[in-house]
Amino acid sequence: MTTFVDAVVVGAGFGGLRTLHTLRSQGFSVAVLEAGDDIGGVWQFNQYPGARCDVESYDYSYRFSPELEQEWRWSERYATQPEVLRYINHVADRFDLRRNIELRTRMERATFDEATARWIIEANDGRRWNAGKLILAVGQLSTPKDTRYPGQDTFTGRVISSARWPKDKVDFVGKRVAIIGTGSSGVQMTPVIAKVAAHLTIFQRTANYSIPAANAPVTDAEDRAVKRDYPARREAARNSPSGLGFVPDNRAATDVPEAERNAAYETAWNRLGFGFALTFKDILLDQKSNDTASAFIRGKIAQQVNDPELRAKLIPGDFPFGTRRPSVDSGYFTAFNRPNVSLVDISEAPIKSFTKQGIRTADAEYPFDIVIYATGFDAFTGSLLKPQIVGRGGCTLREKWSAGPVSFLGIGVHGFPNMFVIVGPGSPSLLSNVVLSIEEQVDWLAALFDHCRRAGINEVEATEVAERDWVLHVNKRAQETLYLKTPSYYLGAEMPGKPRVFMPYSGGVRGYRRILQKTAAKGYDGLTLRTVGQHAKS
Repeated sequence: MTTFVDAVVVGAGFGGLRTLHTLRSQGFSVAVLEAGDDIGGVWQFNQYPGARCDVESYDYSYRFSPELEQEWRWSERYATQPEVLRYINHVADRFDLRRNIELRTRMERATFDEATARWIIEANDGRRWNAGKLILAVGQLSTPKDTRYPGQDTFTGRVISSARWPKDKVDFVGKRVAIIGTGSSGVQMTPVIAKVAAHLTIFQRTANYSIPAANAPVTDAEDRAVKRDYPARREAARNSPSGLGFVPDNRAATDVPEAERNAAYETAWNRLGFGFALTFKDILLDQKSNDTASAFIRGKIAQQVNDPELRAKLIPGDFPFGTRRPSVDSGYFTAFNRPNVSLVDISEAPIKSFTKQGIRTADAEYPFDIVIYATGFDAFTGSLLKPQIVGRGGCTLREKWSAGPVSFLGIGVHGFPNMFVIVGPGSPSLLSNVVLSIEEQVDWLAALFDHCRRAGINEVEATEVAERDWVLHVNKRAQETLYLKTPSYYLGAEMPGKPRVFMPYSGGVRGYRRILQKTAAKGYDGLTLRTVGQHAKS
C-alpha cells in the first residue's frame, strides 16, 4: 500500500518537528519518518550522564510561537539532556505533532519519479509513501562511528556507546570504567562518572580545548527579563555571526593591549562557553590572534590540573583553538585531580585489543567492568548517505557526493529535484546555533513552497551552475579561516576514507540569511522551477 502526501520529512528531532509544524500550518499533508522509538533526535539517543546543551537554553529553542516562548520555563542557563528532551516533547504535545510521526520507521530507499516529479519512499517495514517533497532533517551528529577493537566480543564486561545510550539505568557505583574519546560526550561524562566509579580511565588521542559551561540556575527575575524582551533577543541572535546573540569585539585581538585583552578573555571564560571563540572578530581568522586565545585557555587548563605530567598531556598544543569544535565542560579538568581518575594517551600507546577482562594497549593491560565509546559520529553526511537515494537518471546521492557533498545553499542538490536538506553540509549548521539555523531554512522553504503552489509549479531543482558556484563560495569562505589547519569533522577527517572537504558554511548565520533573502528576491535565482507531468492525488 502506498500513502500519498505532499511531503515526507525524515527525522523527528528539532528540524523535523519544526518542518512538520510549519508545512502542516500551510495546509500541506506531511508524514514524518523517525527511525527511533521516540522523538527528539540527538537528544533522544544521547542520554549519557552529563549530557548538556552548549548554547544557552533561551536561544536553543523555537521562536515560531510567542506563546510557547512565554509558557516554557528553563531551569538552567545550559539545559541538561533531560530538560531539552522534555521541551521537545512539550512542543510535540502542545502542537499535536505526534499524529503525523511514524516511529520505528527507517527510510531505506527513496526514488525520484521523473514522470510525476514525486518521490517514492520505502521504509524498513515495507510501507511506501508517494511524496511531492522529500525533506531530510536527519541531523549532523546522528550516525555514530562504528568503533570496534579486536577481541571486543570476548570482553566479559559491558560495552556502551554514548550516542546510543541504553534505556536502563547504568550503575557506575564501585565499577572500573573506561571512556574512549575526549570530545564533548567524553568531557561531559567524565566528572559525573568520576564521582561514583571505583576507578575511571580516560583514553585520549588528542587533547581538546574546553571552556567552562558557567552554568547556573535561571532565577525568576532572569526569566522575566528574557521573556519581557524576547523578540529583541531573537533578532540579536539572527543578526549575530553565530546565532548565539552577541557580536564579537570588532578589533583584532592583537590590536588590543594585553591587559585589556586578557580581561576580555577572563570575562568570556566565565560566561560565554562555546562563544569564547567570538571574543574578538579574528580569533578564527588570524593565527596570531588565535595564539593569544589559545595561550589564555592553555593557562587556564594548567591552573586546574595538579599533576605536571597529566597537565602536559591534557593541554592541547598542536592546533588552533576553535578549529575543532571546543567542548563546554563542568569540571572536566579538575576531575583528573581525583585519585580514582587516570589518563591513557593512546597517541603514545595505542589500543591494541579488548581482552576478557578489559583493554590492552601497546604497553599495558587495564581491567574494566564497563567500557564507553565516546568516539563521535560520521558527521554531516553519515545519515544522509545511509539510505539509498536515487535521483534523476538513476544517479544515487552516494555517487553524486563520492568526492564530497555538493549543493546549492546547503539545501538543494542538482539532479535531485524536490529533495531538500535541513542544516546539512554547505549551510552554517554546526558552526552556528543549530535551532536558529533550522528555523531560518524552514521558513525560507515554506515561502518557496507557497510560491510554487500559487504558481502551479511541482518541481524545484538546483541548477548545476548555482550548485558549482555555491561550493566554490563555501570553499572560499573556509579558506579565509583557520579551520583548514586542523583535521576535524568539519573537514571529514573523522572517518577513514571520507573525502576531505570542508562541510559547513563559515560565512555566519547573518550573512547566510542575507543570501537566502537575496535568492528569494530574485525569483529563487539558482533554482529551476517547472511544472512536470500530472499532479498525483493526495
